[in-house]
Amino acid sequence: MYRNILRYDVQTWPHVVAVRVDESLYFANTRYLENALLRIVAERPEVKHLVLIGSAINFIDSSALHTLESLIQELRDAGVELHLAEIKGPVMDGLKRAHFVEKIGPERIHLTTHEAMQRLGCV
Repeated sequence: MYRNILRYDVQTWPHVVAVRVDESLYFANTRYLENALLRIVAERPEVKHLVLIGSAINFIDSSALHTLESLIQELRDAGVELHLAEIKGPVMDGLKRAHFVEKIGPERIHLTTHEAMQRLGCV
């Protein structure tokens, strides 16, 4: 299980940040998410991987998809790789149709958060 570090005494890894998004991504919240993720990375220069946990994401609109595509490059420019974990089937279908999987790289999409952490050498 992975829990909020502000509420629980949990083990962390300095080179990985995992962030769970608790709602769908659409034009009204996409800029906020981008700014929050970039701020997290800027505050932690040791971070090399950012795992976006999408267990609560039910849809991603075209505006949010565009933001995620930009975010991939912004993070790469900062030396950080974006990963996705726990993306629901219908959402993943949409990401595939939009060729987003090719842009992020299929090796950066993980079935579970635990799988992502294993692949990143955390457990």
